[in-house]
Amino acid sequence: MTAAEYVPDTVRGAGAFLVRELAPFPGRVNVMLRCLLTSAIAIVASMALQVPELPLSLLVVFYVTQSNVVLTRLVGIMFIVGSTLAIGLSILLLKFTFDYPLLRIVIASAVFFGSVYLLRVLKIGVVFFVVAIVVIYVQSFVDRTDQADLLIRAVLWVWVAVNYPIALTLVVNTLLLPAEPQLQLEAEMHRQLAALDTRLTQLIDGTSDIEPVTLTAVQQGALTLQKLLRFTTMRDARYLEHQTLQLARIATVSRLYRGASELPRTLPGTSDAQLAVLRELYANVRALDESLRSDEPFRYVSITTPAQRAAADTLPAASDAQRALHAYADLLAHGAQPGKLPASEPMIAPDAWTNPAYMRFSLKTLLAVLACYVFYNAVDWQGIHTIMLTCVIVALPSLGASTQRALLRVAGAVIGSALALFMVVFVIPHLDDIVGLLLMTLPVVAFSAWLAAGSERIGYAGIQLVFTFSLALLDQFGPTTNLTEIRDRMVGILLGVGVATFVQMSFWREGESDVLRQKLAGLLRAIAEQLRPSRAADETPDELPHGQRQLQAWAVLADCETTLARVALEPAWQEGEQAQLTVRAQTLIAQAREILLAGDALRNVLAAQAAPSPRTLDAARSMQERAFDALRRYAEELAATPPDARAPRHMEGAEQAGEPSSPADASIIAAADELSRQVAGLPDWGLDAPVGTPAPQALQS
Repeated sequence: MTAAEYVPDTVRGAGAFLVRELAPFPGRVNVMLRCLLTSAIAIVASMALQVPELPLSLLVVFYVTQSNVVLTRLVGIMFIVGSTLAIGLSILLLKFTFDYPLLRIVIASAVFFGSVYLLRVLKIGVVFFVVAIVVIYVQSFVDRTDQADLLIRAVLWVWVAVNYPIALTLVVNTLLLPAEPQLQLEAEMHRQLAALDTRLTQLIDGTSDIEPVTLTAVQQGALTLQKLLRFTTMRDARYLEHQTLQLARIATVSRLYRGASELPRTLPGTSDAQLAVLRELYANVRALDESLRSDEPFRYVSITTPAQRAAADTLPAASDAQRALHAYADLLAHGAQPGKLPASEPMIAPDAWTNPAYMRFSLKTLLAVLACYVFYNAVDWQGIHTIMLTCVIVALPSLGASTQRALLRVAGAVIGSALALFMVVFVIPHLDDIVGLLLMTLPVVAFSAWLAAGSERIGYAGIQLVFTFSLALLDQFGPTTNLTEIRDRMVGILLGVGVATFVQMSFWREGESDVLRQKLAGLLRAIAEQLRPSRAADETPDELPHGQRQLQAWAVLADCETTLARVALEPAWQEGEQAQLTVRAQTLIAQAREILLAGDALRNVLAAQAAPSPRTLDAARSMQERAFDALRRYAEELAATPPDARAPRHMEGAEQAGEPSSPADASIIAAADELSRQVAGLPDWGLDAPVGTPAPQALQS
């Protein structure tokens, strides 16, 4: 895939996007079932015991139910702490300011401002997100009643409606349908090894009816292993104590999965030596998979002769997989050192008290909320009080993230309102018991849970769908026929999105274009580390092995793609400038991926060739060194303000080798030339750089 052919998710067809986002993946069904079961219990309990605020309870169920039990408990605990703190502050606020509306609004605004500020600077910011939401939500109660005892009762019921579904969720996730991260990690490693097993079987048997592993799947698989390992270390101290071994394990599996994507679909004219190498690799992949299941040490078993291994140089992907297995077996044989514990992230952002962006963000959010509060009280339209909650929910650090959240909120609200309208008109007149209510509600809950269990690009739409649907139908303990509730919720959400977007764009715009440039520079530095030739004199005991550096590069690449997706959604008054940034970033990410592949290909060819000529070997290592220097220099120029990164010149270092004297030398020279062309294909990035076309040097390829 060339840079010109690369198109990010943000500009792909809506149909392809929905097909990918709605497709099942490991764990999604489990998350949906846990959400569905907990929601069913909450509906029956709230209706039977007449616990108010059922929509809020369902919302909490969706927020707290996470991909595994570790995250579920962590989020549940933070929600309990946040809701308890928020209710306590709200009661104190009402106790001293109930008869003084202006003072109440001023103090509530101060509490809200502080909560939003802490939301940005603290690692546990979700606690103060809950505080901000509840403090604003309670203000709508005050406007609906002038009786203090009823008001306090309503506030305390909010605490019950938030915390009892958290307890239900923890019970369901721990006892009935537990999703242990260590089991998920093992299942993911087995899945990736099974993919390589299938590809090797295909090559050995000579069949070609199996879809190859894509590079996107490899990248996603590497990120999944990293995340699951982090959650597993939080759950099981044994994994934390042997983190070096565990990291080496997932790095090995990731390299093997990458090999599954690089193996050819067929082998025309397969030799006996190639088949022998493939069978040896197949046997050791099976042995590694079995060692993971039995938790026994893995030992590499050689069944080929040196002559056969030397004759199989035409399969660099298989050779790389064998080297990964050998390295992992050697690590187990010599014993992995415990290693240093990773430095924990600070609880408070390093620039919490010096960066003005945090205070500006809090002021903007408070301004939007107060404007909405004044508006809905001035027009005396209490049904649109969700206008204030919308301002808080869509308030995210960047314009792109806020726009993405706003679009998902509107989409979920529209679908939820449409479903609620259909139920009110056609279904509710025929219901008279709790069974009918569940039959009407649970399919919508299941669909919402399916969406919520997806990626962050679509997950919030599922949460908003179930919340809007339940607000219209489940906000009272009996059948509802009031269509104005549906209308009011939609009006409140749309107005809230409009006000929040206007305020975010009008005051201290906080885009991610500069952040994206810095992340792209970090990506190029990570790739440069992959290209640096290994020299025994330069190596230090703490240097990460190749597979672990590969995992880091994939993680940085995925982070850049996620940031680019948000930047592409940022509203801008100057559309041309935004389009230039998006196109340049798209081109650079695509070219960085090609450089990463070309660097790995050169490394594999160098490792596979037994005895290249010294001149060819020196030329290849010189090419790696010059590519390393070029990427580092380009990254520094890109990270500068303003950026002035120019495409590296096409490097002719491989010509130092002269005419190749053997096929081995020819393959090395070809791989080095390919790396040179890909590095030269990086786009010019500056104020006067052309946009939308590859760099001139890239056209030479």
